[in-house]
Amino acid sequence: MLTKRIVPCLDIKNGRTVKGVNFVNLIDAGDPVVLAKQYADLGADELVFLDIAATLENRGTTLDMVLKVAEQVNIPFTVGGGISSVEHVDALLKCGADKVSINSSAVKRPDLINELAEKFGSQCVVVAIDAKQIDGEWFVHLAGGTIPTEIKLFDWAKEVEKRGAGEILFTSMNHDGTKAGFANEALAKLSELVNIPIIASGGAGNVQHFIDTFTLGKSDAALAASVFHFGEIPILELKQKLKENNIPVRI
Repeated sequence: MLTKRIVPCLDIKNGRTVKGVNFVNLIDAGDPVVLAKQYADLGADELVFLDIAATLENRGTTLDMVLKVAEQVNIPFTVGGGISSVEHVDALLKCGADKVSINSSAVKRPDLINELAEKFGSQCVVVAIDAKQIDGEWFVHLAGGTIPTEIKLFDWAKEVEKRGAGEILFTSMNHDGTKAGFANEALAKLSELVNIPIIASGGAGNVQHFIDTFTLGKSDAALAASVFHFGEIPILELKQKLKENNIPVRI
């Protein structure tokens, strides 16, 4: 049985991590390379870096950061934010990123998924989907969740799989930041609809939430930010608890 993955997410702006991080004795909490190394040492399975100010101007800074992270870190990592071309992905992968995450650009031009999967292989194409439940129906939102669309979550998930996505990173906007648990009902439905791994995002607040998303939500991986950054949930402790609940993890 495949092990379930624990994935810390770091927001990057101009090559620095934003959103507070509160590791004890950390010399520079804003340095993504230091943090990435710390997380790898603490037992994270993978990392996601989201470039939240992804513009052409700071693309070089991000590539530089990716290069440094790749040198220091031995676990797979994904880079996302503002990626809309084969050339950009090529540069990121050459600098050492294992996967890229595309979101709004895929909705605006779905062929991008096919192009990336054909050129680099599905294994490095993650399609991130931000969706919000409105009157019982889940709709895809763009630009960090600020622009609603008419596209239904489950239809889009099936389409991205068909076009060659290797994984789906699903963030529930209803749950994000609430620390009240993941959107397990929607996650379980996604997992029935598609045959590619689903990464759950949005809502992690305690260990039970992770247990629930792997059992009730049938998620393949769980992503979180603040509970890891502020040391509220130590990763190794979380993995021990998952193991005690018969959830396969790498320790």
